[in-house]
Amino acid sequence: MIVEIQCLPTPIGNDANPYAHVDAAIKVIQDSGLTYEVDALGTTFEGDPDRAWPIARAVHDACLAAGARSVVTIAKFAQARELQDQSTISSLTSKFRGPG
Repeated sequence: MIVEIQCLPTPIGNDANPYAHVDAAIKVIQDSGLTYEVDALGTTFEGDPDRAWPIARAVHDACLAAGARSVVTIAKFAQARELQDQSTISSLTSKFRGPG
């Protein structure tokens, strides 16, 4: 399964760290051990659905636990019925990567 997730916490962070609540969400993905890529407007990660679904929930919850008053989370989930048919982040994006 591939998941693209974007959290929109209010506020995004605090005086000490303007992106603290978003950073907390990304840390959940980093700590998951799954393959992921952070982009300018969201994060994409991939893994077995039994791991991916709870991580998506934990990402959302992390914003609130970090101190956000509220959060809106936008997510896309892509899954093939057969494992051999499942795309990966790399298979979908590698031909578009520029140098460096």
